[in-house]
Amino acid sequence: MVLALRGVSKSFRTHAGPNVVLRDVTLEVPRGCLYGLIGPGAAGKSVALKLLAGLVKPDRGEVLVDGEDITLLPEIALQQVRAKIGMLFQNNALFDHMTVAENVAFPLRRLFALPEDEVQKRVSERLVCVSLSGFESRMPAGLSGGQKKRVGVARATAARAGIVLYDEPAAGLDPVTSQKIFDLLRAEQRAANATVVMVSSDLDRLLTVTDRVGMLYRGELIFDGTTQEAQSSREPRVNQFIHGLTDGPL
Repeated sequence: MVLALRGVSKSFRTHAGPNVVLRDVTLEVPRGCLYGLIGPGAAGKSVALKLLAGLVKPDRGEVLVDGEDITLLPEIALQQVRAKIGMLFQNNALFDHMTVAENVAFPLRRLFALPEDEVQKRVSERLVCVSLSGFESRMPAGLSGGQKKRVGVARATAARAGIVLYDEPAAGLDPVTSQKIFDLLRAEQRAANATVVMVSSDLDRLLTVTDRVGMLYRGELIFDGTTQEAQSSREPRVNQFIHGLTDGPL
């Protein structure tokens, strides 16, 4: 397994006391798999992604990347692990003061000692792949929502990471643009044979591209299986959530 959470629990302190976000979660993502992580709001999906990326540490349990428990690593070693991982955040996290090209080049310049001509080559390749060739000098303020998402995808995949994490990659987009984004992410994953974990509330389109699905509910993993198994699941909460039923336990 390339990615795994084993017995992971995570809570955050609030004025009202500890807010338990994940409870004893165990899941495994096979190499080369596009794994969809679904569930209602506040189920712990984004926190699970941040744990896999080494951005937060669990209170208990193991977070495995390529078989190594990254919770035990010192910060310098953890930075080396993060260099293997591409990530697209919910709000795209583009730098407003940087051009499109500079945004895509940012992880290359920060994480790798690459010659500038190689950086420019990779930036151009990525922008061609997301159909934004010629947008190099544009600023984020001049882009549509779909174009910003595609710049985010270009940046997340610029380092040719074997692991990519996507948090709501199509949030706020119209259905046609959303499907284009999901199709693009699937094509990128297949081209690189990358291991991908994707969080999305757009189930109709997410389930057209995933290999496996995990569902979190109130911080617990209540389902883990193939996309086909998820769609035919008789677990009441999974069935209700995936098929948008109004009557049920959720």
